[in-house]
Amino acid sequence: MYRITRQFHFCYGHRLLNYEGKCRFLHGHNGLVEITLEGERLDERGMLRDFGDIKASVQQWVDENLDHRMLLRRDDPAVQPLLELDEPLVLLDVNPTAENIARIIYEQSLADDLPVTEVRLWETPKCHATYCPGAIGRADGR
Repeated sequence: MYRITRQFHFCYGHRLLNYEGKCRFLHGHNGLVEITLEGERLDERGMLRDFGDIKASVQQWVDENLDHRMLLRRDDPAVQPLLELDEPLVLLDVNPTAENIARIIYEQSLADDLPVTEVRLWETPKCHATYCPGAIGRADGR
């Protein structure tokens, strides 16, 4: 099995509804994304995927759709005032937690036909969330 990981940074703002901690307020993060791909075979170049191809698809999508945007749950009361200010918003059906953002990036990676196995989003240097379906009970401990 071959495994490769590509990292990239993006900035985003959010807040969490139904939450009592500091994250209930509008705030921002300098996020670090790690996307991991796996496969049993390499291509004719000896690569699972070219790191540049990952950048061209996933990082470009993140840059165009999430970077420097406010990620909010669709029913957040802050949505309407921010729309009136012409702020760039991404409206989600779920709370914009690190877990849900990692899942969104994972799903976009699958849509780009990448053999993604997990996406890790670091919100801070000490805190990250990982989305990797089917990982519970895996023999390799990931």
